[in-house]
Amino acid sequence: MAREKLALTGNEAGAWAFRHVKPDAAAAFPITPQTEMMHKFAAFVADGDVDTELVLVESEHSAMSATVGMSAAGARAFTATSANGLALMWEIVYIAASTRLPIVMAVVNRALSAPINIHGDHSDSMGTRDTGWIQFYSENSQEVYDNIIQAFKIAEDKRVFLPVMVTLDAFILSHTTEIVELLDADEAIKFVGENRIPHFSVLDIDKPVTVGPLDLQDYYMEHKRQQIEAMKHAPEVIAEVGKAFGEMTGRNYGFFEAYRCDDAEVVILALGSTAGTTRLAVDRLREKGEKVGLVKLRMFRPFPHKEIAELLKKFKVVGVMDKSASFGAQGGPVFTEVRSAVLGVQNPPLTVNYLYGLGGRDIRAKDLEQIFKNLLEYRTNPPDELFQVWGVRE
Repeated sequence: MAREKLALTGNEAGAWAFRHVKPDAAAAFPITPQTEMMHKFAAFVADGDVDTELVLVESEHSAMSATVGMSAAGARAFTATSANGLALMWEIVYIAASTRLPIVMAVVNRALSAPINIHGDHSDSMGTRDTGWIQFYSENSQEVYDNIIQAFKIAEDKRVFLPVMVTLDAFILSHTTEIVELLDADEAIKFVGENRIPHFSVLDIDKPVTVGPLDLQDYYMEHKRQQIEAMKHAPEVIAEVGKAFGEMTGRNYGFFEAYRCDDAEVVILALGSTAGTTRLAVDRLREKGEKVGLVKLRMFRPFPHKEIAELLKKFKVVGVMDKSASFGAQGGPVFTEVRSAVLGVQNPPLTVNYLYGLGGRDIRAKDLEQIFKNLLEYRTNPPDELFQVWGVRE
């Protein structure tokens, strides 16, 4: 089937994905570098390309609050934000997940203040990793589009009923143009489902419900346990949706992707746009005979600990790239998850953490080649320090 291909930025790809799922309602508030995504979607609404109730609010806290209300009423609803905007939503981000609302939110990854910085790192979304949201990280604009389409189908599955966060790196993806293959509009909505079938609606006067009531020692733990169980069910649904999407498009999606790993001894594990740069470094070193590979982690929440451990146990050294500092911890958030997972296997690989790219500082293929060379040396000569900071001025 021939599909339309357009040159789109990551922000535009996200807007097209939202258009194609025919949302009932959305809330928007501008923040760099997310603004252009909702600008584009607002243009779709203004031009009559999508019949969505678009509510322009006065803050990101209000944006998530409004989206919670929309979803609780039974609407297919979404929003988007970045960095400080996500931080301002903090209270309501928890409420969205705890109320089991299938909201989808695009997060254009940007560094949090202070100092003020508008460029990309993962401190915003990693800060919300324990809020109860499913999290996907996108390598390129095509994945932004594909992940958002899949996110609605996953979130609205009755086995899940959890909100989904789809991330893309600020400017590297949000403001750069790539070719993106779009689904046909009818094809997209058939895949997701024409209408959301809500578990409940606050507007259903025949079946009245109370949303977000006082919940003290008597039942609070039981409700948290339900969220835990929903996260346990989510991987099954994510795998099913990814497989179905692959059968439809030829672009298969799982929890992670292993690139040139069959005979690799050393791999780098990375998220987001850095995975694309790592591919180039892998190819260059492969030409020199080095047995290196890439593991691109797509799904960070729920964390696929069993599957990651099964993959990584065959390597000698794993370099884990973290684009977010976890102050006071024994490494970054991705590293602590990965190391915890592999410690459950016999003869686990040496796992080394690299903190990089804060505030949008570039990491180039040549940097990753050097990291690979270091990791190759660690096969026989392990470092004294497993946590390393890459690219800091001395």
